[in-house]
Amino acid sequence: MHALVLFDFDGTLADTAFDLAEAANRQRTREGLPPLPYEALRPYASHGARGLLKAALDLDKTDERYELVRQQFLRDYAEIMNDHTQLFPGIPELLAQLDNQEYPWGIVTNKSELLAWPMVRHLNLQGRCRVVVCGDTTPNPKPHPDPLLHAAHQLGQLPARSLYVGDDQRDIQAGKAAGMATVAAGYGYCSLDDPHTWGADAIAQSPTELWPLISTWAKALTPP
Repeated sequence: MHALVLFDFDGTLADTAFDLAEAANRQRTREGLPPLPYEALRPYASHGARGLLKAALDLDKTDERYELVRQQFLRDYAEIMNDHTQLFPGIPELLAQLDNQEYPWGIVTNKSELLAWPMVRHLNLQGRCRVVVCGDTTPNPKPHPDPLLHAAHQLGQLPARSLYVGDDQRDIQAGKAAGMATVAAGYGYCSLDDPHTWGADAIAQSPTELWPLISTWAKALTPP
């Protein structure tokens, strides 16, 4: 079997930021605040509810209102999460290339199963994606290596023959802790951080750079 390629979801495979920003701005509206520009919220899209609520309302887990607001954010997001979400330009071609070359690929995201699976189906990935591991599939989400190790185990693949692509430092930390090769998706939602400081094995500045990186890495592996 070919080496395994795993992807983060938000900011790596799919551009989900617009709907996430809209859900965050709905919380501002509820508090009588004007919406923030999309550009101000986009960099937090890979940080989930925690990052978006901090950016939108300066709210964190120490605030007694945090959990109530977080639950409302998730309800609002569930209503609109497929309104504008789409694969990044170049990703459909990349996935087609992986399919044509018979590389198994999957998704490892910190999104809950309740949110992730409807989006996978919306993007028509469910018949092609070999494994989907969500933030509540294993006891520990990323940056813990558990989700990545679970994905590799599900497909009978060794971590050393697996590669993980993600646009957040937690993705690279999880991949390295799992013993996988890592690629930072520099085209994603990482404008607040410098991917060059994460220690990834490579950085892709656009989805079109991913296939050359993946194929070069796979060719360097010893046969199974």
